[in-house]
Amino acid sequence: MDVSSCKLLSRSMAEAQHRSVFIPGPSGRLEALLWTPAQSNPPVGAVVCHPHPLFGGTMHNKVVYQIARTLDRLGLPVLRFNFRGVGLSEGEHDKGHGERDDVRAALDFLAGEFPGLPLMVAGFSFGCWVGLRVGCEDSRVMELAGLGTPVNDSDFSYLASCEKPRLLIQGEKDQYGAPSKLEALVAAFPANVREQTRVVIVPGADHFFLGKLDPVGAALSVWLGERHPELVSG
Repeated sequence: MDVSSCKLLSRSMAEAQHRSVFIPGPSGRLEALLWTPAQSNPPVGAVVCHPHPLFGGTMHNKVVYQIARTLDRLGLPVLRFNFRGVGLSEGEHDKGHGERDDVRAALDFLAGEFPGLPLMVAGFSFGCWVGLRVGCEDSRVMELAGLGTPVNDSDFSYLASCEKPRLLIQGEKDQYGAPSKLEALVAAFPANVREQTRVVIVPGADHFFLGKLDPVGAALSVWLGERHPELVSG
């Protein structure tokens, strides 16, 4: 599908309530940003997870920001946070184990802010690996979005038993997740899971989607617009 054909329902960033918050986490408080849209009845709320903390990953990463901005423009509440030991978040890096508990804490917080609202998890790179695993396990999470899935050296076999709809956006030249390996992973899914999976390869993009953030936002908008037609204008 031509992503430029998706017309989004415009909403002013000024109408949203943007605030810094601290989330109670398993290793201390977690620094976070909550963007609440003007829309009173959003179909889903999102937690966005950032890339590897030991390689400069934070909630202010450009890809993470692009995800959050796209979701905000669609009128969805968005929570992005710093994993333990990053920024003002307390605790120490735990090689992805404790970080899963951080994601659960973020989901708990967002669920408390919007009781009964279905949730989604979106993650970039390390945040994809950690976040989607938690999203698959949490019954409140209805949708998943992974960007820069690091399939070259990370285990994503858990996705094969996860029947939740998911979008996987990958750079054509991703040095940590070859598109061919991602496509092979998806091809090995059971049919019912494979049908719930959409893979979008961004031409010319590397792992960090340098200079290719607009196509990332467009792909996410198209997918969500198809799933939630109320987000798309005629």
